[in-house]
Amino acid sequence: MIKVGIVGVSGYSGLIALKLLLKHPEVRLTYVSANTTTGKLSDIWSQLRGLTKLECVKFDANVAAEKCDVVFLAVPHKVSMEVTPLLLKKGLKVIDLSGDYRLKNARTYKQWYGVEHTDPLNLKKAVYGLPELFRVKIKKSGFISNPGCYPTAALLGLAPMVSIFTSIIDNVVIDAKSGTSGAGKKASSDLSFCEVNESFKAYKVLEHQHSPEIEMYLKKIAVEGDFDFNFVAHLLPINQGILETIYVHLNEKISLAEVHKVYKRFYHSETFVRVMDLGVQPEVKNVVNTNFCDIGMAMSANGKLLVITSVIDNLYKGAASQAIQNMNIMFGFNETMGLL
Repeated sequence: MIKVGIVGVSGYSGLIALKLLLKHPEVRLTYVSANTTTGKLSDIWSQLRGLTKLECVKFDANVAAEKCDVVFLAVPHKVSMEVTPLLLKKGLKVIDLSGDYRLKNARTYKQWYGVEHTDPLNLKKAVYGLPELFRVKIKKSGFISNPGCYPTAALLGLAPMVSIFTSIIDNVVIDAKSGTSGAGKKASSDLSFCEVNESFKAYKVLEHQHSPEIEMYLKKIAVEGDFDFNFVAHLLPINQGILETIYVHLNEKISLAEVHKVYKRFYHSETFVRVMDLGVQPEVKNVVNTNFCDIGMAMSANGKLLVITSVIDNLYKGAASQAIQNMNIMFGFNETMGLL
């Protein structure tokens, strides 16, 4: 049994992490905090009435160190790099759900997030927590940087293709759509019901902060060669879920059957990645409130355009449940524990 804390429990990802951890057979939830919200958890989230008597307190690294073995940081970027070094110095394991430690270069971080990185030493130490690709490193690490939601869907959707057929890829275009919870809980007129309902729009076109994250890890898993890459995000008028339509332009013809066989083999032992049968496309509704990533594919008549469709729940596989999957790996539990 391990003692677990959550910092940032008043946000959506923090809530999902809490609900999952409360049911985890090897976890005792001992500490919850938020920046500006304190009091009974059942007052912060009415759906928790009768489920826990935990109280949300103001963050204190010393108290967290006394009560926890591992801490989940469900906080915004900028906040995490202030909190993380305090927790690591206390000897705690940390799983960070923010974007502060996903990029390995402080200058790149400033370029895409708009602020100086104040903890470059730990920036280099963080292990990228995409279990299906980096499980061995995760198991040995005490500090995990949980992937972004868009990158999770993109990297799982592209990993087999990029790692095996890199040399025949000319360029990749990722057309990504997310539910509004991806923007967090903070009030914004752009995300109000009347603005989002019955609408659909692109945002941060070719300037989204997840672009360098996707590109960096695609290059890490590419066997040989190089290819152009572009990413565009869109806002869907739904609460949760991500659907990415990924266009892989090829310079050589390849059969869909061959690609599909590679994907099936690549993910055959991965519980949380489901490769659809040919002719079947995944849907957001089938992954909401789960840790699954569903992948479908189709090929153009000339065999030179592969279309991959990847769907996840942005709050689960794109955030909280993937973080718990990482925790399971770090502590030697069954990877699916508390997630099925």
